[in-house]
Amino acid sequence: MSLNRTHSTDLMSDRRHFLTASATTIAAGIVCGASNSLLGAATTANQATFRFGLVTYQWGKDMDLPSVISACQQANMGGVELRTEHKHAVEPNLDSKARSEVRKRFEGSGVTLIGYGSNCEFHSKDPEAVKKNVEQCKKYIQLMHDCGGTGVKVKPNGFVTGVPHEKTIEQIGKALNEVAAYGAQYGQQIRLEVHGKETCYLSNVRAIMAVADHKNAAVCWNSNKDDLLAPGIKENFEMVRDRLGATTHVRKLDDGDYPYDQLFELLLKARYQGWVLLEAHSDPADKIASMKQQSEVFGKLLKDAKSKVGV
Repeated sequence: MSLNRTHSTDLMSDRRHFLTASATTIAAGIVCGASNSLLGAATTANQATFRFGLVTYQWGKDMDLPSVISACQQANMGGVELRTEHKHAVEPNLDSKARSEVRKRFEGSGVTLIGYGSNCEFHSKDPEAVKKNVEQCKKYIQLMHDCGGTGVKVKPNGFVTGVPHEKTIEQIGKALNEVAAYGAQYGQQIRLEVHGKETCYLSNVRAIMAVADHKNAAVCWNSNKDDLLAPGIKENFEMVRDRLGATTHVRKLDDGDYPYDQLFELLLKARYQGWVLLEAHSDPADKIASMKQQSEVFGKLLKDAKSKVGV
């Protein structure tokens, strides 16, 4: 049986686990209002604010590490999620000395190493492929622990033809639980990006998280256009609100094709204290100037949202 965009929440596993999973996660402080040490936000649990940073997906992919940090400093971006296979080359093959040097580069820079953007995925019908991705994720967890980060982003990447959606959801959730338990030993949150064909539907993400009930497994909102599908962004946001982790991804904030004003209001109402990270898909000639401009847009959006919400 396939899951459609709005009715996958009828899964028996979803009904059985979701309330328990959400309650457990809230109690652990992994969701909205998580600890300052994890989120890197200078707030208290009863405040509602969040900070702006960068995902090095496009705008930082050709920068070495000193250049990434310098660009964030110049653009008033307080943190960065380093993506794998980019020029800054923060990878598991770094020895202990090199990992220490990465940590030292961030210390005192005013830029927080928020975490790692991995390509680990757990949807394959090949058990060996899933196992390989789990083990790779554990290497990234160790890497971020040594470099001073706070988490690792993973992603579902779609359903597999011929495999029931429920089976894939269960498989992804169990793999998440394994890496979340491992990550907890190293102080590294596991952040499931809302990603992949159909797996990006929030009803399916909620079903995955109902299985992934470990307190250290969280959701990375990804600002997809699919968020706007029926029943709408507010209702879709509510499906995962209680499992939001330390990172939220956005595209260019002034493109006009996504209601970031509504998203910011929803985050404030949820007392979100994490990071909003720019994961732009464009390729401007002057990356730093574009980062500065996006920081200004972020500031205005946040100010306007606070005014509307009354924060």
